[in-house]
Amino acid sequence: MKGLILGAGNGTRLHPFTRVTPKVLLLVANKPIVHYCIEKLVQLGIEEIGIVIQPAQKPLFMKRVGLGELWGVNIQYINQYIPKGIADAIKLAERFIENDAFLLLLGDNMLAESLESLRDSVLSGQHDAALLLGKVAKPQDYGIAEIEGDKIVGLEEKPSHPKTNLAVLGAYAFGPKLFEAVHAIAPSQRGEYEITDALKWLLRENASISYRMTEREHSDVGRPDRWLSTNRWMLEQFVHTSGRHERLIAAGCTIIGPVIIDDRAELDNCTIGPYVSIGPYVRLKNCTVKDSILLEGVGMMNKTIHHAIISPRHSYYLNRLEASQ
Repeated sequence: MKGLILGAGNGTRLHPFTRVTPKVLLLVANKPIVHYCIEKLVQLGIEEIGIVIQPAQKPLFMKRVGLGELWGVNIQYINQYIPKGIADAIKLAERFIENDAFLLLLGDNMLAESLESLRDSVLSGQHDAALLLGKVAKPQDYGIAEIEGDKIVGLEEKPSHPKTNLAVLGAYAFGPKLFEAVHAIAPSQRGEYEITDALKWLLRENASISYRMTEREHSDVGRPDRWLSTNRWMLEQFVHTSGRHERLIAAGCTIIGPVIIDDRAELDNCTIGPYVSIGPYVRLKNCTVKDSILLEGVGMMNKTIHHAIISPRHSYYLNRLEASQ
């Protein structure tokens, strides 16, 4: 089985942060989102991974991801010159996938759930596809599934009047029959080749599509508020404050976990946390920071920073009133 990660989207809802950095290379708990996707695949024993990107992005991917050396796998980059939908990206990866089954991850999705059951559903030959589903508060914003027993029987893309609140969460397992579907469908009204249309084609052809329901944390890091909320639950789940910050405590800092602070950051007389990620070469003096992401190279003095994402050139405050503090 191979792995495929989609990372060619423009990330317009995350501007200005994504004007230079592709969305899947944004940091959550000081690690690029795409690293978490790669780790999910590696945990399942997948050693051949394709990442779909825009060609101009390749130097940044080579710098921050490389060719898989960090994980002991082989990574191949697949060019998508114009993002025209998930199904289009899959068509472009056909030569890489060949006749293998594969796991597909949307590169801006963060998932706590294991994908083992998706893998096994397809590798066993019982199903042609398997999807990860979860209940969501606003099903109008998602691809929504109808289920009967252990199978999916219907799908809608961002329906105005959804029949269920079961969203497709950006993790899929497929057999090779999917390539028939992506070649058979036409572009949608918005000019994209939709994965939902490909899945509905499979259902019309009597393919079997199973699912795994998750109640664990999941996020689509598509907006700044979701980026902040994802950072919170990732810190809560994987990062625990320990005695690693003696250097900062000696500099008069108070650390309230969970936080993650790059060893190259310099902090003086600050209160940090909870739910804070601080990147390399950040310099803070006399600052209070909570529920925030401070990216590489930020410098501040005498500031109170709450619910914010800050880079050296740009900032986003969840509560705009706090931006004036």
